[in-house]
Amino acid sequence: MKRVIRLRAKADQKARRYTQLLADAIGAAEDAAMQMNALNQLYNVDVSTYTILTQALHANSGQEVLVDHLAQSTPGEEVVLFNQVPDGNGGLELPANPLFGELVAGTPIIPPAQTAKTTETLVPERAAAPEPPATLYVAEA
Repeated sequence: MKRVIRLRAKADQKARRYTQLLADAIGAAEDAAMQMNALNQLYNVDVSTYTILTQALHANSGQEVLVDHLAQSTPGEEVVLFNQVPDGNGGLELPANPLFGELVAGTPIIPPAQTAKTTETLVPERAAAPEPPATLYVAEA
């Protein structure tokens, strides 16, 4: 659990760093576009102000949206709650799981069968009687 929480925190840290870098890059592209517009007017030319990528980033998300996402979420904001989980495998060691990078070898561990009470053991006379069929009543008009 600690390793997974650490991995999640590291991924969050990278996402924050890259989001900030992307927001800075979009801001730099906007500055370059303003300077290119000034040069276009000065020399009466029409050179594109954005590249295709920076135009798409500017149009779809923009620097303000990314900065807002960063401001709305702070590092470590997730609360880690540990819930008591019932012992569902009879105290046996859990089998290896490739999702967590564990090598799966040997035979799988099958939990012991649960002894659930059936309707027959709870109420014998009710279990023997068949259920009445469902009837659909239609009101006459």
